[in-house]
Amino acid sequence: MELLVCVKQVPDDSVTVVLENNAPKLDGITPVVNAFDTYALEMAARFKEEHGGEVTVLTVGGEETVPSLRSCLAVGANHAARLDETAACDSLGMAHLLAKAAGKAGKFDVIFCGVESTDGAYGIVGAQLAETLGLPLVTNVLGLEPVEGGVSVKQETEEGYRIVETPCPCVVTTVKPGYEPRYPSIKSKMAARKMPIAGLTAADVGAEASAYGPDAAKVRQTALSAPPKRQSGVKIQEKEAAVAVSRAIKMLAGQKLV
Repeated sequence: MELLVCVKQVPDDSVTVVLENNAPKLDGITPVVNAFDTYALEMAARFKEEHGGEVTVLTVGGEETVPSLRSCLAVGANHAARLDETAACDSLGMAHLLAKAAGKAGKFDVIFCGVESTDGAYGIVGAQLAETLGLPLVTNVLGLEPVEGGVSVKQETEEGYRIVETPCPCVVTTVKPGYEPRYPSIKSKMAARKMPIAGLTAADVGAEASAYGPDAAKVRQTALSAPPKRQSGVKIQEKEAAVAVSRAIKMLAGQKLV
């Protein structure tokens, strides 16, 4: 099967981001591949190793995204493509660009997306991509296996798990599976440096100017603020449990919580 993994470059989510002049201060924060996209790539790489096929990674962004694509090539991707577009887009605009770029990059049986990005955390690009392409969608995917005419997918739900089947081509959005993404070896890093990255433009893929960019956005950010700091709690340090419970109830009653 031919597999496509859509990836996004984001600020390293292990670093605390602060606001400066009502905007995130990203100076000095290393950009990395979105965590959920690394799960998607690992899932696709394992599928390829077990059942055959090739994996292509695709991103939208400027030249600064090339290192992230090379890191994907070093951990299992066979091909990489970059749509050179930096216009500010909402999720629907991004889905339009990804759909057009995917059509240009090749013919794919399964398109993988992380369930959400760690910067925006909207969690809807995968669904909008499937709608734009007119393909079936399975969300919250933990794994998949080939079946006749399609794939069998293990999907995480609030109640547990379920197995669903969908024809190919299809779109899946991945959550964290029961394993971690692999680390690149020195040999694979060296090989990735020499691998070509296909460069595409909006004109190349036939993207419609009216469908993406700030003027086309259906959702606009009007304000950005840091979450309120949590107030310090109250410790009840009575030796007797009954006394501690009595004090807790009185405190809750005084605040009309019970």
